Amino acid sequence: MIKEEHEVAIMGAPQGSGPLMSTVINIQTETAVPDHIVWSLFNTLFFNVCCLGFMAFAYSVKSRDRKMVGDMMGARSYASTAKCLNIVAQILGLLGTIGFIVLLVLVVVPAVLYAISQAKNHGGY
Repeated sequence: MIKEEHEVAIMGAPQGSGPLMSTVINIQTETAVPDHIVWSLFNTLFFNVCCLGFMAFAYSVKSRDRKMVGDMMGARSYASTAKCLNIVAQILGLLGTIGFIVLLVLVVVPAVLYAISQAKNHGGY
Protein backbone atom coordinates (compact mmCIF):
# COMPACT_ATOMS: atom_id res chain seq x y z
CA MET A 1 0.00 0.00 0.00
CA ILE A 2 1.30 3.49 -0.80
CA LYS A 3 2.06 5.68 2.18
CA GLU A 4 -0.56 8.32 1.29
CA GLU A 5 -3.27 5.69 0.90
CA HIS A 6 -2.32 4.21 4.24
CA GLU A 7 -2.60 7.57 5.94
CA VAL A 8 -6.06 8.19 4.44
CA ALA A 9 -7.21 4.73 5.46
CA ILE A 10 -6.14 5.35 9.05
CA MET A 11 -7.70 8.82 9.28
CA GLY A 12 -10.96 7.72 7.70
CA ALA A 13 -13.64 9.92 6.18
CA PRO A 14 -14.11 13.46 7.49
CA GLN A 15 -16.44 13.55 10.50
CA GLY A 16 -19.46 15.81 10.77
CA SER A 17 -19.64 16.80 7.12
CA GLY A 18 -23.04 17.41 5.60
CA PRO A 19 -24.39 15.81 2.45
CA LEU A 20 -21.92 16.01 -0.38
CA MET A 21 -23.05 18.31 -3.17
CA SER A 22 -21.47 18.40 -6.58
CA THR A 23 -21.61 21.06 -9.22
CA VAL A 24 -21.47 20.18 -12.90
CA ILE A 25 -20.47 22.81 -15.40
CA ASN A 26 -21.21 22.07 -19.01
CA ILE A 27 -18.80 23.91 -21.24
CA GLN A 28 -19.71 23.75 -24.89
CA THR A 29 -16.70 23.42 -27.09
CA GLU A 30 -16.84 26.15 -29.66
CA THR A 31 -16.42 24.51 -33.01
CA ALA A 32 -14.18 26.48 -35.27
CA VAL A 33 -16.13 27.33 -38.38
CA PRO A 34 -13.96 29.55 -40.57
CA ASP A 35 -15.97 32.33 -42.17
CA HIS A 36 -13.23 33.41 -44.65
CA ILE A 37 -14.11 37.08 -44.14
CA VAL A 38 -10.55 38.42 -44.57
CA TRP A 39 -10.03 36.43 -47.76
CA SER A 40 -13.40 37.64 -49.04
CA LEU A 41 -12.53 41.25 -48.25
CA PHE A 42 -9.21 40.90 -50.09
CA ASN A 43 -10.95 39.42 -53.14
CA THR A 44 -13.61 42.15 -53.00
CA LEU A 45 -10.97 44.87 -53.08
CA PHE A 46 -8.48 43.36 -55.55
CA PHE A 47 -10.03 40.46 -57.51
CA ASN A 48 -13.68 41.39 -57.84
CA VAL A 49 -14.26 39.61 -61.14
CA CYS A 50 -17.99 39.64 -62.00
CA CYS A 51 -18.67 40.69 -58.37
CA LEU A 52 -17.61 37.22 -57.16
CA GLY A 53 -15.48 38.78 -54.42
CA PHE A 54 -18.43 40.83 -53.21
CA MET A 55 -20.71 37.79 -53.23
CA ALA A 56 -18.11 35.83 -51.25
CA PHE A 57 -17.93 38.69 -48.76
CA ALA A 58 -21.73 38.64 -48.36
CA TYR A 59 -21.70 34.88 -47.72
CA SER A 60 -18.84 35.31 -45.22
CA VAL A 61 -20.88 37.86 -43.28
CA LYS A 62 -23.88 35.50 -43.37
CA SER A 63 -21.64 32.71 -42.06
CA ARG A 64 -20.42 34.90 -39.21
CA ASP A 65 -24.01 35.85 -38.34
CA ARG A 66 -25.11 32.21 -38.28
CA LYS A 67 -22.14 31.36 -36.06
CA MET A 68 -23.05 34.12 -33.60
CA VAL A 69 -26.63 32.82 -33.39
CA GLY A 70 -25.36 29.28 -32.76
CA ASP A 71 -26.45 27.70 -36.05
CA MET A 72 -23.25 25.84 -36.87
CA MET A 73 -24.71 23.91 -39.81
CA GLY A 74 -25.89 27.12 -41.47
CA ALA A 75 -22.53 28.74 -40.75
CA ARG A 76 -20.70 25.82 -42.37
CA SER A 77 -22.96 26.00 -45.42
CA TYR A 78 -22.43 29.73 -45.94
CA ALA A 79 -18.68 29.39 -45.24
CA SER A 80 -18.39 26.63 -47.84
CA THR A 81 -20.13 28.79 -50.44
CA ALA A 82 -17.90 31.75 -49.55
CA LYS A 83 -14.81 29.54 -49.90
CA CYS A 84 -15.87 28.33 -53.37
CA LEU A 85 -16.61 31.87 -54.53
CA ASN A 86 -13.28 33.07 -53.15
CA ILE A 87 -11.40 30.34 -55.01
CA VAL A 88 -13.12 31.16 -58.30
CA ALA A 89 -12.67 34.93 -57.83
CA GLN A 90 -9.00 34.56 -56.99
CA ILE A 91 -8.25 32.23 -59.91
CA LEU A 92 -10.05 34.47 -62.41
CA GLY A 93 -8.42 37.56 -60.94
CA LEU A 94 -4.95 36.06 -61.13
CA LEU A 95 -5.53 34.82 -64.68
CA GLY A 96 -6.77 38.28 -65.69
CA THR A 97 -3.75 39.98 -64.10
CA ILE A 98 -1.29 37.57 -65.72
CA GLY A 99 -3.09 37.93 -69.06
CA PHE A 100 -2.91 41.72 -68.81
CA ILE A 101 0.83 41.60 -68.10
CA VAL A 102 1.43 39.20 -71.01
CA LEU A 103 -0.65 41.43 -73.31
CA LEU A 104 1.29 44.46 -72.16
CA VAL A 105 4.66 42.81 -72.82
CA LEU A 106 3.81 41.10 -76.11
CA VAL A 107 1.63 43.74 -77.81
CA VAL A 108 1.93 47.19 -76.31
CA VAL A 109 5.70 47.37 -75.73
CA PRO A 110 6.61 46.23 -79.29
CA ALA A 111 4.04 48.67 -80.73
CA VAL A 112 5.56 51.56 -78.79
CA LEU A 113 9.10 50.54 -79.81
CA TYR A 114 8.00 50.32 -83.45
CA ALA A 115 6.41 53.78 -83.26
CA ILE A 116 9.63 55.22 -81.79
CA SER A 117 11.76 53.61 -84.52
CA GLN A 118 9.43 54.96 -87.23
CA ALA A 119 9.61 58.43 -85.72
CA LYS A 120 13.41 58.34 -85.82
CA ASN A 121 13.50 57.09 -89.42
CA HIS A 122 11.11 59.75 -90.73
CA GLY A 123 12.39 62.73 -88.82
CA GLY A 124 9.58 62.89 -86.30
CA TYR A 125 6.69 62.96 -88.85
